Amino acid sequence: MAERTLRGARLGGQSFEDERGIEFAARQQVGYLCSRGHSFEITMSVEADVPAIWECPRCGAEALSTSGIEPEAKAEKPARTHWDMLLERRSEKELEDILKERLELLRGGEIGPAHLHRAAPKRGSRSTAKKRAAKSA
Repeated sequence: MAERTLRGARLGGQSFEDERGIEFAARQQVGYLCSRGHSFEITMSVEADVPAIWECPRCGAEALSTSGIEPEAKAEKPARTHWDMLLERRSEKELEDILKERLELLRGGEIGPAHLHRAAPKRGSRSTAKKRAAKSA
């Protein structure tokens, strides 16, 4: 296998250009301090918007910028519940009418699980199999 590889070729390649005459982008060091006391700096472009919060590379906690930039307070929307979404489609009067209608159908045996509508055997009476056996004897 070693005979088939190209000589001098490496993964990632290597540039043989020198850095003379190249003008790098202007940079700045931005300091951050996390809640656990870890202090670190991130190199950013001068033109970049500096975020007020950065993730700490040591512990993963949120770190605040030491340059005094305050994080923006986000307006939190209240969570929409199932009831809120239901009220977007129907009024409470409509919901009450539907509930009454469905309860009447359920109580009348037209809807619902079959086991709720079967006639329960009367207590103290013999089963039909025992009655048949008694009649034939």
